[in-house]
Amino acid sequence: MERWARSEPHRRWWQEFLRSSGAIGFWHETYFIRGGMEAIYDDVTKPLGLQAFAPSKAARGPMFSARHRLGVAGEAPVQPDGASERDIY
Repeated sequence: MERWARSEPHRRWWQEFLRSSGAIGFWHETYFIRGGMEAIYDDVTKPLGLQAFAPSKAARGPMFSARHRLGVAGEAPVQPDGASERDIY
């Protein structure tokens, strides 16, 4: 999953979407087999899903990495064309 999320065309799509969503809201929830969940929102105008009852934080800095958010050790496998936070924003 990590390799796919940082590879083409997914990386390029995220870059373009985050620069300008075209007023399209994006909401993605992830549920983990070993427990835990998270949700990603962009241009969502009203709280929905997990955001309707749980606190939210911007996915920047340490929060940019799913591994850091979940407390998983190690670095994410990065494809040669993988995207970093700086590449996206």
